[in-house]
Amino acid sequence: PRLPRRRATCEDYLLLENMNKLTSLKYMEMKDISINISRNLQDLNNKYASLQPYLDQINKIEEQVSSLEQAAYKLDAYSKKLEARFKKLEKR
Repeated sequence: PRLPRRRATCEDYLLLENMNKLTSLKYMEMKDISINISRNLQDLNNKYASLQPYLDQINKIEEQVSSLEQAAYKLDAYSKKLEARFKKLEKR
């Protein structure tokens, strides 16, 4: 069974108009929020770009420290071998 059709009243149109106005306001708020997010993201990208040379330097220093650490381990191992040889020669 079909429901009887109801005619739109002035109140229905006013309700639709108010709903449309509220929806429009919400979209404007969302637009403002999106603009702020976009600005903040751009600011962060600019800050990151300005820090990039320093980050590159940090990476390079980290690589050099790692290389230096490996050299120190090799030097330590070599000095222990020399010490053992020296002690061996001292005993003769």
